[in-house]
Amino acid sequence: MAVEFRGCRNLVFAEVTTDNNEAEGGGYVTGTVKSLAPVGEISKTVETASEAKYYDNVAKIIIDSEGSDTVTFTIAVPSDEVLAELTGRVYDTSKKMFIEAPRKNKYFAVGYVLGEVGEGEDERFVFRLKGTFNIPDETSATKDNGTGSNNMSLVFTGVYTEHEFANGGGTGKKAPAKALYVRSSSGIKEADFFKQVTTPDTSLTGAGVGG
Repeated sequence: MAVEFRGCRNLVFAEVTTDNNEAEGGGYVTGTVKSLAPVGEISKTVETASEAKYYDNVAKIIIDSEGSDTVTFTIAVPSDEVLAELTGRVYDTSKKMFIEAPRKNKYFAVGYVLGEVGEGEDERFVFRLKGTFNIPDETSATKDNGTGSNNMSLVFTGVYTEHEFANGGGTGKKAPAKALYVRSSSGIKEADFFKQVTTPDTSLTGAGVGG
């Protein structure tokens, strides 16, 4: 079956407040899922490397490595409150003021929907579980007799969690995770998937699957 990506929407985020494997007060914990901004395009690249090792004049072993994910969101300009939170800056709610104070390093989860079209239409509900956002560039040109305007590119650098999920390596296999997605065609409801940060250990029973 041939399908292609077409469409993206519902860009959300949540702060990762705890990420460890401690027995007491540990685990993987996030804050409330919030809307980020209207999204126009989503692109992802993964840092990978592969090298063959030679013995007896023949390539015998291939060593693979995987680095971080880079996800670029082309978005409309977010609210000042959201931008301050994502970039570790300060928003003074009493003065309605965005302040470029020294950055506070925070990790976030980010979620979105990707559309698929072709020989059958579907959607992916995605959560990327841990990463940081860059400070985006801003460009604004003078008004003229055209319709030009500028949006914003927000880059998310994703890494594996420290936390080992009980099902991170598949059913019953503990492992950390970078991201996950389910398909709309699986019967899982979008509202259930995005009401919290869905992880490999989240029970989706009652969300249209398994019950």
